[in-house]
Amino acid sequence: MARLNRDARQIAEPFGLRFRVVEAERAGVKRRWGACFDDGTIKIRLVKVGSGDLLKYSSLVDTLCHELAHLKYWHHGPGFQAFYKRLLAYARREGIYEPRRRRVQQPPARVAASTVEPAPTVTRRRQRTPTGTRPEQLSLFSPKGP
Repeated sequence: MARLNRDARQIAEPFGLRFRVVEAERAGVKRRWGACFDDGTIKIRLVKVGSGDLLKYSSLVDTLCHELAHLKYWHHGPGFQAFYKRLLAYARREGIYEPRRRRVQQPPARVAASTVEPAPTVTRRRQRTPTGTRPEQLSLFSPKGP
């Protein structure tokens, strides 16, 4: 929590935001990530609801920026959204907010090429016909008949 309070002050100061303290949300709160109170207290949930595991620090900073934005805007309108994004961008530039990209699940390992041949790729191009002409119909039988 000490680190989160230091980072909160570093983010808030250039934007002229004043808060009292950042505290851990009480256990059992499941419906919100954080809350901002009119006395300047910011509470942030530290654990995942389902597992009880600690949240990543980047998630805490994201929530912190959201709650800091509420010090200026008490709603979630366009002004709030723009300001929240500015706070998050600042935190990223300062090295406070460092989310890791989610790993893309790798496709299953392929069977060795020697055992399975890939299907040939067939690319067909549509042929253009001169303007004013009809495309010629293919015939399986000669026009004179069998």
